[in-house]
Amino acid sequence: MGISVRGVTKRFGEFVALDDVSLDIPSGALTALLGPSGGGKSTLLRIIAGLESPDSGVVEIAGTDATTLPPQRRNVGFVFQHYAAFKHMTVFKNVAFGLEIRKRPKDEVRKKVKELLELVHIEKFADRLPSELSGGQRQRMALARALAVEPEVLLLDEPFGALDAQVRKELRAWLRRLHDEVHVTTVFVTHDQEEAMEVADTIAIISAGRLEQVGTPDDLYDHPANDFVMTFLGPVTTLSGDLVRPHDLELRAVPDAETTEATVVRVMRLGFEVRVELVCAGQDLWAQTTRENADRLDLQAGRTVHVARTTSATGAPDPQPQGAGTQTAR
Repeated sequence: MGISVRGVTKRFGEFVALDDVSLDIPSGALTALLGPSGGGKSTLLRIIAGLESPDSGVVEIAGTDATTLPPQRRNVGFVFQHYAAFKHMTVFKNVAFGLEIRKRPKDEVRKKVKELLELVHIEKFADRLPSELSGGQRQRMALARALAVEPEVLLLDEPFGALDAQVRKELRAWLRRLHDEVHVTTVFVTHDQEEAMEVADTIAIISAGRLEQVGTPDDLYDHPANDFVMTFLGPVTTLSGDLVRPHDLELRAVPDAETTEATVVRVMRLGFEVRVELVCAGQDLWAQTTRENADRLDLQAGRTVHVARTTSATGAPDPQPQGAGTQTAR
């Protein structure tokens, strides 16, 4: 079921958390709300959930105006960063809770919980307490509990933020696979660019309460609407006053009409890739190249090289931003 946000503004005193935000989230899609801390991502998610009320604007869920509906009438599942588990209940009872308060038959509850625990791969821990689980297992339990009531929309507020890097990486790949199985409309908040790029079908970038741009990961990376989007979504450097991706720079031994002279300051080998720090016309610059190319050019501190943009380089952001202010996801 799709979500439509229209002209939503939210203030906390003098602070404007959301400023006239409009966004369409397609039914069945996995959409990331991405941006820096304090930018308004979680506020928008909480307004969709009904945990906050907008000062102005409309929220529709599945074609129904949900702006004034309480959370329990929105058929939304919500997963917080810190799980919010019932500590005295077993994993099974935590997942069953939403079904039991809806007075579902015991056999139905037992069957549904068993299926969900198998779906999220924690069926072996059904009789444990949350304190006996790892962080990743507790987050899987929280997702199973949210899915138990068969929500039309699943909302995740930085679900993996409290986990270490390796577990976070494993769980976001698992979340993508889980979404492909259950096909519930899912919105998740993150400030991790790699996480959004890896997991989401669509990314909405929010900063300072405004929607900067919406699109697929490739769209946003290759065609950023403005400098903020380009610098926030992936590495950038500056060549002749223009923002450019470091991997879109080519280092050459011989100058030509397309190149700018630079001096190598430092060479760092990072596995297959090599990061080359340079000075060009008094400005710091860095390029990303392969070990093969670095060896061919015999790159080392003090050497002069000639820098050009590759033909695939997007360079500076689009001159006419597609997503400044408000935008609709398609």
